[in-house]
Amino acid sequence: MTNIAICGASGHMGRVIADIIANRDDCTVTAGIDKVTESYSDFPIVDSPDKLPVKPDVIIDFSHPSTLDGLLGYCMTNGVPIVIATTGYNAEQTEQIKKAAESIPVFFTFNMSLGINLLADLAKKAAALLEGQFDIEIVEKHHNQKIDAPSGTAIMLADAINDTLQTKCSYTYDRHSVRAKRTKTEIGMHSIRGGTIVGEHEIIFAGRDEVISLKHEAHSKSVFAVGSVNAAVFLKTKTPGLYAMSDMLAEA
Repeated sequence: MTNIAICGASGHMGRVIADIIANRDDCTVTAGIDKVTESYSDFPIVDSPDKLPVKPDVIIDFSHPSTLDGLLGYCMTNGVPIVIATTGYNAEQTEQIKKAAESIPVFFTFNMSLGINLLADLAKKAAALLEGQFDIEIVEKHHNQKIDAPSGTAIMLADAINDTLQTKCSYTYDRHSVRAKRTKTEIGMHSIRGGTIVGEHEIIFAGRDEVISLKHEAHSKSVFAVGSVNAAVFLKTKTPGLYAMSDMLAEA
């Protein structure tokens, strides 16, 4: 049994995670962490990890980048693995996460969906075959409440592609401000915000007289919640290090 604490427990994703765990027999929620501490289930919710009533086996974080310092501090002090599913981290915070992985197990990915991680793998294979002949553009769509743009997933996909290319590309986020022809060594990223779109990511490989598109659509946020719970169960017995979906899939 994996005892899990949910950071961001009172938010939409926190509630979805709690519901998913309630329907599994290999894990349970021992507590939640949130600024809203009114409990909606049979576990307590506290406003700080230092106030957790019992030490969990793993913490799942679906909250906000501002909670990172307190979470990592608690986890490193108490030797608690953490699944980080929050997006919107800056470069300094990302390095902070990687540093923490030297002392505790950390599962960190910009997207917990199995489908998105398959999309990244397919994109890497396509990029290796098409390099130099096709331009690469990424279009991402999310709901109108999402703050960060481009999405962390779009950046993850671009990084996966770039790691595969022999000639590394720069990222162009705001093409209307660039009064010049598109170069061969760039990946364009475009963000759309509207309505209740859960998440759509399309990678476009545009060549001469032909276009190849790879696309993933998330129709419910539960796909991310399921992935985070699977990651927590996976992480419980791991040694310190930085883990991602590829590591979990390799053991499946």
